[in-house]
Amino acid sequence: MSNLFALMMVLSAASPLLVGDTPPFKIKTKRDNDRVDVKFVEHKTIFLLHSPMGISSAVIENTDETWPDTVLLRLHLSGLEGFKASNGNTTIEAAVSSQNGQVRTWKDGSKETPLNKESPYWLQVRMIGNDGKQTKTLPIKDGYFEIKLPKKFLEENPKSITLKWIDFYRN
Repeated sequence: MSNLFALMMVLSAASPLLVGDTPPFKIKTKRDNDRVDVKFVEHKTIFLLHSPMGISSAVIENTDETWPDTVLLRLHLSGLEGFKASNGNTTIEAAVSSQNGQVRTWKDGSKETPLNKESPYWLQVRMIGNDGKQTKTLPIKDGYFEIKLPKKFLEENPKSITLKWIDFYRN
């Protein structure tokens, strides 16, 4: 079963879409064993990304007229030494230090100019443990990294976004 077909089945079962409606997203992952599930909770759309290899990517195409107001990504990884989201015009990135859990975010490759909470492109990154509570302990066991995509990033209503991630750099 293809990733796209499996996702369409998950979307149709989990979303408040009416019978006959087309799911609003088409998702293509780099690896066959990657999985992206989608949940719709209140006014939030949550993409749950599972990547057994820990290094991969996904393209999420929006087939609806606009992107949801709130888009959350939950990366089920034990570390997040590299994350990148691109909408075709803008790239926003984050990294979580495996030594101290410190989160850094930047835009368009400018690591020397980190983003802060006042930036419209700032990525809110939270580490959630297996108990559902925020943690600072790495590696995360049976938890996830939650990333809230900034509204500014989706404001121009891109047709698709590309996500790339690395749990831990390997030598």
